[in-house]
Amino acid sequence: MARGTKQLHLTRRSPSYWRATIDHPPLNIFGPETIPQLNEVITALETDPEVKVVVFDSAVEGFFLTHYDFLAPVEDTTRLPPGPTGLQPLPDMLVRLSRAPVVSIASIRGRATGVGSELALACDMRFASREKAILSQWEVGVGIVPGGGPMARLPRLMGRGRALEVLLGADDIPGDLAELYGYVNRSFPDADLDAFVDGLATRIASFDKRAIGETKRFVDVASLPPDFEIAPEWDVCFASIMRQAAQERIKRLMELGFHKPGDVEERLGYYVGQPGR
Repeated sequence: MARGTKQLHLTRRSPSYWRATIDHPPLNIFGPETIPQLNEVITALETDPEVKVVVFDSAVEGFFLTHYDFLAPVEDTTRLPPGPTGLQPLPDMLVRLSRAPVVSIASIRGRATGVGSELALACDMRFASREKAILSQWEVGVGIVPGGGPMARLPRLMGRGRALEVLLGADDIPGDLAELYGYVNRSFPDADLDAFVDGLATRIASFDKRAIGETKRFVDVASLPPDFEIAPEWDVCFASIMRQAAQERIKRLMELGFHKPGDVEERLGYYVGQPGR
């Protein structure tokens, strides 16, 4: 990827209804260069006086947003300063998205893996293609602790047992099962997903912004994890990446085709279950 390539496109369908489209082919991998682009979007959501709804979606077939960039030098991430919350950049942006006085919706078609799952979890609502959506927190399968807040968020959505199944099983969760577990609000036949999400976003965007923001703020108090639960996950995540067990498993995945278009990225849940067997 050429440095400076635009990976996140913000479209204002109206002053009150925006779309943030992830477009980093071929795999929508999230890396250090994505961070300032996502931060720009979230800052705009926090400060624009008219926007009421944002929908996150993808322009890349088969991928909503996938894992972190393991080919980027670690220093490109660790040298980034904390964000306004005091958290490290990625968890900072996800926390701010959850608390923004704007309704955020993830429209999931393709793989929402690792960071993609964490972005979806930070959104206020998640809707998935029944045939094409795959969600996962795959990290434990290669000896890594997830870093973007899923341990704080998932138990609140689906309960302890199912959260541990997702996190420790490290397997792919298809759209229909994600709905059953509470990972997403609803799943739809793929042909119906866009119309539903657009209709809901348009409906909410027609309502009063102050009423939306104040209602969401009270729901946030009852449901969002405090920062002290999220903060340690990022530090432990990067420490775990550097351990020998994780390095060996990531190397093995790389040899099989990780980070490249093909079967490993398309069936990551299967492949992370193989190295230890």
